[in-house]
Amino acid sequence: MSNSTNSARQRISSLLDQQSFMEIGAMVTARNTDFDLSQSDTPSDGVITGYGLIDGNLVYVYSQDASVLRGTIGEMHSKKIASIYQMAMKMGAPVIGLIDCAGMRLQESVDALNSFGEIYAAQVAASGVVPQISAVFGSCGGGLAAVPALSDFAYIEKEHGRVFVNSPNAIQGNHVGKCDTAGAEYQESHTGCIDGVGTAEEILAEIRGLVCVLPGNNAECGREDECVDDLNRKCENLAGCKEDTRLALANISDGSLFVETKKGFAKNMVTGFIKLNGRTIGAVANATAIYDENGKKAEGFEAALTARGCNKAAEFVNFCDAFDIPVLSLTNVEGFGASECSEKNLPKAMARMTAAFAGATVPKVNIIIGNAYGSAYVMMNSKSIGADLVYAWEGSKVGMMDAALAAKIMYEGQPADVIAEKTKAYQKLQSSVETAARRGQVDLIIAPEDTRKYAAAAFEMLYTKGTGEPVKKHAAK
Repeated sequence: MSNSTNSARQRISSLLDQQSFMEIGAMVTARNTDFDLSQSDTPSDGVITGYGLIDGNLVYVYSQDASVLRGTIGEMHSKKIASIYQMAMKMGAPVIGLIDCAGMRLQESVDALNSFGEIYAAQVAASGVVPQISAVFGSCGGGLAAVPALSDFAYIEKEHGRVFVNSPNAIQGNHVGKCDTAGAEYQESHTGCIDGVGTAEEILAEIRGLVCVLPGNNAECGREDECVDDLNRKCENLAGCKEDTRLALANISDGSLFVETKKGFAKNMVTGFIKLNGRTIGAVANATAIYDENGKKAEGFEAALTARGCNKAAEFVNFCDAFDIPVLSLTNVEGFGASECSEKNLPKAMARMTAAFAGATVPKVNIIIGNAYGSAYVMMNSKSIGADLVYAWEGSKVGMMDAALAAKIMYEGQPADVIAEKTKAYQKLQSSVETAARRGQVDLIIAPEDTRKYAAAAFEMLYTKGTGEPVKKHAAK
């Protein structure tokens, strides 16, 4: 796709419902005349702005036009984007930015610097008020790289999309041929900012799907649509999806809908949106494998929390809480990642995720689908940090650690038969899900195939959940 006015407009046309786009500020041009800028044609000052519909949902959109001064940002360019944000917040609708920009407009210098600040300020003001979605189709470098990072969701076109703070060749000891740090693959895998990579058509289709599961703003109390799927539908063979929880989430969702976020980053922690009884639910799940379309294991992971996975989950839960989207977690974790990098980054990331789950006031349901060991389990939306309901699959385990390891530690130096005997005893007394249920830490033990039924019923019961102490003048008697 070429960088032309038609491309900027075509992206909007492909994104929105047919003939729904209404442009705002079409006659705006650059005011600055320094450095021969007055001799340049600057239609719309390099950014097309307006509003339209996605499957009937109101959205505001801006699309940068790289054919006008390479899409660079100047005074009027930023004012148009900031104005779109102001209108979106007033009307309570998402903002979608289609980015293709060479950075600051050199001819406008300090005005261009101020322009970047205006865009940042608009994004921060809108954060937690309306959803923000960005998609990079061309260049997005330097300070502009903060724009997709400040957005709630971001995508990058796999061929021409470039996101960087410093270009690959400016990094000491590196060059683009060695490691393309600005490329889509690197950005998706390492930065934690990118939700998806694909062709322009694929990205625009993903954005349409995302908008259709999100509330328009933080005052809508989440999102609900009509449900035509059987709430009591059994999910046969769901136990076989324990490793790749992407499959499990799709299986229990209305119509098998699962909109995954940050799919290429921290793949051992799955985040995304499902539907239960028509209501959008945010899902967070541990994963130990990814299976391809042929049912073969493509990747495998330890059942451990990692710094990247915790940060990914924390950010997602905070978004859900801000927009009144209930949270479902699927837990299968045995400990923490062990490496020098983990020791540097994991404590803070663990704290972020724990705080996100504990602080969220939306309905929260946890389902233990495998092993739930140690403080790693506690952090994964356990009842002790605020889950409203905790269910567990038959055969799952809850405890301090693996029973055999616990026995070896407690009875170090004892014969093998003693260790084996104590392992069985520990597993029965301290590692079984029944033990956790007797102590009220698990509310119900369920068959895997009944997961959809119980999850839907749980969120239905929690529909009117309030926060804080109930308001009253005094006791009735």
